[in-house]
Amino acid sequence: MSDVIKHECGIALIRLRKPLQFYIDKYGSAFYAINRLYVLMEKQANRGQDGAGVANVKIEVPPGHRYISRYRSVEPQPISHVFKKVNRKFKKAFKELKGDAKKLKYDAKWLQENVAFTGEVWLGHLRYGTHGSNDIESCHPMLRQSNWRSRNLVAAGNFNMTNVEELFDKLVSLGQHPKDKVDTVTVMEKIGHFLDEENQRVFDRFKGIYENPDLSDIIEDNMDLVRVLHRSCRDFDGGFAMCGMTGSGQAFVVRDPSGIRPAYYYANDEVVVVASEKPAIKTAFNANYEEIREIKPGHALIIDKYGEYGEHQILKPLEKRSCSFERIYFSRASDPDIYNERKTLGKLVIPQILEEIDYDLENTVFSYIPNTSETAFFGLIEGLEEYLAQKRIKAVSDANLTPEALEKLLSFRPRIEKLVSKDVKLRTFITDDSTRDDMVAHVYDTTYEVVRKGIDTVVVIDDSIVRGTTLEKSILKMLDRLGPKKIVIVSSAPQIRFPDCYGIDMSKVKDFVAFRATLQLLKERGLDNLQDEVYAQCVAALETGNAYQENYVKALFEPFTHEEISQKVAQIVRPKDLKAELSVIFQTVENLHKATPLHSGDWYFTGNYPTPGGNRVVNKAFVNYYEGKGVRAY
Repeated sequence: MSDVIKHECGIALIRLRKPLQFYIDKYGSAFYAINRLYVLMEKQANRGQDGAGVANVKIEVPPGHRYISRYRSVEPQPISHVFKKVNRKFKKAFKELKGDAKKLKYDAKWLQENVAFTGEVWLGHLRYGTHGSNDIESCHPMLRQSNWRSRNLVAAGNFNMTNVEELFDKLVSLGQHPKDKVDTVTVMEKIGHFLDEENQRVFDRFKGIYENPDLSDIIEDNMDLVRVLHRSCRDFDGGFAMCGMTGSGQAFVVRDPSGIRPAYYYANDEVVVVASEKPAIKTAFNANYEEIREIKPGHALIIDKYGEYGEHQILKPLEKRSCSFERIYFSRASDPDIYNERKTLGKLVIPQILEEIDYDLENTVFSYIPNTSETAFFGLIEGLEEYLAQKRIKAVSDANLTPEALEKLLSFRPRIEKLVSKDVKLRTFITDDSTRDDMVAHVYDTTYEVVRKGIDTVVVIDDSIVRGTTLEKSILKMLDRLGPKKIVIVSSAPQIRFPDCYGIDMSKVKDFVAFRATLQLLKERGLDNLQDEVYAQCVAALETGNAYQENYVKALFEPFTHEEISQKVAQIVRPKDLKAELSVIFQTVENLHKATPLHSGDWYFTGNYPTPGGNRVVNKAFVNYYEGKGVRAY
């Protein structure tokens, strides 16, 4: 992707289903779980580079011993930093062992009573800070402490709530005093509140029957996490895959009713594992893909303190609207389903490309913008080969070609070159506005002397176009230096027209080049008053509390065709000194759904939000734009 966007956090959970001594005896080390967690997190490092955290819970250690351990980091390489800190704990403990005592590092009982991070339940998190500060306090896992094991809560998640104000007010109405008005705090405290109530409910039920020391075990065995999660999550409006552990060793992962955010799990007789992406589980545990299951929307995977697990419905599932951007860009293409979907996206833009180049493949060079569009490029080339194969079949069947023409047709292949190279790992979101353009110009480099000047058309595919910044400031200028007659930029994703509010850093409508193109078209055609009408509708809806019911911003796009907006985008991103002709092609929404039939979440393209809060956010986002406020709408 040329315009890199922050997005999606990553989650990783491991529950050892057998005593720690089993893994020491079988694998020769107490590090089995932590090594697997490291692999899970490194294989999802694409999901979070602003911070990382690890937490661990020991089950059934005697009173007087710590049973929850946690490290977090916002250092430049946070995963490595966290695991180095954990490793230092082990090195320090083992260094003090002398003589026969060295055997103790293979003694689970001694380890769990003397060394941190030797528990049975593990939770890891990778953070992309879409909003807010990147300080250590913003890093997951979050910890809510208590002197009662079962009231302790460790939580982490991949989530974004659209109704933080409402959730905050409900906490205040319960008598709480939340320390911050952000979704991380409100979600943590909401679950924590109902966890406290559940503990109290079980305590009240059994008090007088058992002595207090025994009541702790009774509470842990009789707590109903399904009830806790239902009461906690019923007011949430957003996309979420939420993980949690109690101090007594129960664990859960709960998913939103529309399945917006991803969560997968794998279980055998030794472990239960959860991650945001299937390939991470596959690699870390050598699991077969068919054994890795998706947590159903509105359900929670719950693991009790004894390691028994099951999926339970927490909220009524809605129409499944899994995020299609996961398939286009965010998740790694090593998932075979995602790999094939991205190839299909590349194939499906071929008719538009052929029309744009007037079917002149002989004078066209194909390339891609690294690295995430590479798979779509493979699909594009595969589709062109299929197109040429059909042409050959037709030509042979017509039997009216000269031997020379037939030989030329049979030997012809699409011209494929690596014209764009990512030279420096810079992200357009890193720098401040005043220096961003200068930094963007140096992100990519090109390959010279493979394009015939003034003759060839260059077709370059990207997985998506968000702002158009890198196209205008770097890529188009660079490609133009090759001297092509024409440049065609192809997006394997549709036009991004609307903001996201479920975890992707696309919250301001003015940033989207397709939105800016639409505003220019409105102005050119004397339809500027439509902006005023939409603004008035949005303001009225927000003031009356009806902003949840309808996305009024859709009306801005209705006067124009998909092609008209694409043409205007080409004009906007065109550098002033560009010599070549320029066209921009976007995938259609219809073709997106053909390529990703099981992942219909398309609100950033269509404005069809899966939750009522999405409509409120888009209406508020337009009001902010209209009033010149550069803030997010949630």
